Amino acid sequence: MTVVLLFSVLSVCAYGAEPPVMQVTSVGVSGNEHIATEYILNVVDTKPGSILSRDVIQSDVEAVYNQGFFSYADFDLRPEGGGVAVTFTVRENPVIESITFTGNTQYTTEELMQEVFSQEGTVFNRQFFRNDLDRIQEKYHKDGYVMARVSDVQIHGGDITVTILEPKVRDVIIQGNTKTKTYVIRREIKLKDGDLFNVVHFRHQLGKLQGLGYFEDVNVAFDVPEDVDGVVDLILTVKEKRTASIGINLGYGTESGVSGGLTYTDTNVFGRGMNLEVGFNEGDDASYWLTFASPYMDAKTYGWRVGASYRTYDDRYYYRQGVSQFEFDEKSKSVFASVGKKFTNEDWSWWFTLRHTDTDYSDVHNAIPGYIDDLTPWGGVNQTVELQLTWDKRDVYASYPSGFVWDTNLEQAVEALGGEYNYLKYWTQARFYASLNKALAGIADTEGMWTDTNPLLFAARLRVGSSTEDELPGFARYSLGGMNTLRGYNSRSFEGSNFYMGNFELRMPVNQYLSIVGFYDIGNADKKMDWDNYHDDYGFGVRVKTPFGNLRLDYAKGEDENRTYFGFGEMF
Repeated sequence: MTVVLLFSVLSVCAYGAEPPVMQVTSVGVSGNEHIATEYILNVVDTKPGSILSRDVIQSDVEAVYNQGFFSYADFDLRPEGGGVAVTFTVRENPVIESITFTGNTQYTTEELMQEVFSQEGTVFNRQFFRNDLDRIQEKYHKDGYVMARVSDVQIHGGDITVTILEPKVRDVIIQGNTKTKTYVIRREIKLKDGDLFNVVHFRHQLGKLQGLGYFEDVNVAFDVPEDVDGVVDLILTVKEKRTASIGINLGYGTESGVSGGLTYTDTNVFGRGMNLEVGFNEGDDASYWLTFASPYMDAKTYGWRVGASYRTYDDRYYYRQGVSQFEFDEKSKSVFASVGKKFTNEDWSWWFTLRHTDTDYSDVHNAIPGYIDDLTPWGGVNQTVELQLTWDKRDVYASYPSGFVWDTNLEQAVEALGGEYNYLKYWTQARFYASLNKALAGIADTEGMWTDTNPLLFAARLRVGSSTEDELPGFARYSLGGMNTLRGYNSRSFEGSNFYMGNFELRMPVNQYLSIVGFYDIGNADKKMDWDNYHDDYGFGVRVKTPFGNLRLDYAKGEDENRTYFGFGEMF
């Protein structure tokens, strides 16, 4: 009777009908060699004492199989003590003997194995290994190799071979440019034939190309050839825009009054990425200038620039440690030529400059009683050679200044080249820019005010310099005071052969067009370096983005008076 009843149970299980009510007396596993019985039974719901259920036991078989260790899973039933004994039968996957990667060039096998949970000597698990492959692909994608993928997995016994497909660039096709030379575009896109495609690197290069200002739009398409596996062609389609413009220059200084002029610029002369600028400003402080440059440089390409300027300044004040001594007229002519290049590490670059200046001081007037004139005796021709080293770690692809840049400068005046002076000046400068958005997260509600592309920004500039001479000619002295150094003081209030200065700004966007700036300036310039004798100021400013550039208005409070400046562009 018991045998007949068990046969009936098996039959109804097989044909899908509801079996008679029977109690499970025991549950076991057969066929497992390495995987513990307790581990297998942990996922089944059929337990001793429960009522045998077709749906539950079929679900249990599926759960056992889905553990991933088995190539086969089923169940057996047999009568036992007035009930039924359930045995889950399994066939284990082979033990892993080796894992081999092919096609991987970006990462070594050892590096890929760090992402793999499956190890030699363990039973192969489908679920674990699928996750292993996902982690490998995620590693590629996280580092920018978004086209890389696992193309094939072969399992022979305990030997596993994983094939990685790392698509490489076959060609970069540039189209749509009619003025801009193709090589000007191509030198910004560093990818070349045989390089792995990296979307992070490419996005940076594309941002640099767009930042040139030559194009209204740049579109990118990808072509994967059907006849060649593992390669991709990049197609860049550019839409050019006008690069020549005429700008209006406006400025105001407490001493110099209102000044204004025009500037003509072209940032892509002849389509070769050359810059031309011609301009003039009229007023008590008048200037005329011309510069022509090819600014692009890398480890193989030299950049260069040449220029000339002429400046006249009528009724200029001369200060001695902040005290006005007299007024004078100044005329200055300058011609320069520079060449520069980047090092193998392209964060580093150098510029070498030859400069000729001819300065004349005249018409001392409105002098105070007992005034000191240590300026006008110094004039004439100066011939210098200058070397500048720069370490630039700014993120050139960010929509705002980010990172830091450090400059070191040497200026040697040489009589042998036709000058009238012989001295060495040396100074260094560091500029630092940092978003404060993350620092304020959870402290202040800034939603809608400061974004990732227009953040609350801290900016700092530090300068220090000296000379081999205690007394430098007037035109060569370090000078502080005015809208670009110490804003709470008159222009050139402090001068000398030594100086130090710090400028600190908190730039707070109100919206995408308007920002408010709080600032603090500190420093001094004199014949001798005296760190304890400093001058400082503080104040606030407004920045407005306009079609002509960033409009700047600063109000500064110095030691003795307040000063207001109006102009274009940031201070640094």
